[in-house]
Amino acid sequence: MIGENVGSQDQIWASYGGMNRVDFHPDGAFDVRPLIVSPKRRKDLAESFLLFFTGLSRIASEVAGRKIAKLHRRKSHIRRMVELVDEGEAILADETRPVSGIGEMLHEAWCLKRELADGITTRQIDAIYEAALDAGATGGKLLGAGGGGFLLFQVPAKRRNAVRERLADLISVSVNVDSSGSKIVVFEPDGSETR
Repeated sequence: MIGENVGSQDQIWASYGGMNRVDFHPDGAFDVRPLIVSPKRRKDLAESFLLFFTGLSRIASEVAGRKIAKLHRRKSHIRRMVELVDEGEAILADETRPVSGIGEMLHEAWCLKRELADGITTRQIDAIYEAALDAGATGGKLLGAGGGGFLLFQVPAKRRNAVRERLADLISVSVNVDSSGSKIVVFEPDGSETR
């Protein structure tokens, strides 16, 4: 509606909430399927993440536009990213597998994403990413279109303080999984709320 180059995944995740697999179809349709993950596994996963604001902002539509223009040349990258979704779903479903496998997949996906177009990463983002890995992060990725915003890392419990110390100049944001999705709350002068 606003004529910008944006992905749909963020809006879908925010709308539905929880942990879902989202499949996009060529005609613009999408399917959302909730993942069956035990409460303990969900908690372990959320606690393994650290999120940092890079301090960098960008116009996401411009970065996404460059990425969209080159997608036809990056079909193998896109196929591998879809395969990683299948692998991630399998890791979450199998409680015998360590959640650290998600971090390794995030790292591979980030390496693929940064090759999709110029501007997805910068020297500063790369330096932050490498510092987190050096301090013990299993893997991570830049959220959103690229060029700035937030970096998400998966970090083993024994290395979380080291990563926080190494990235102490950045704003750390707590992470959790919401199960209900976005809500519209309307303030009524009589004090009632409508959803």
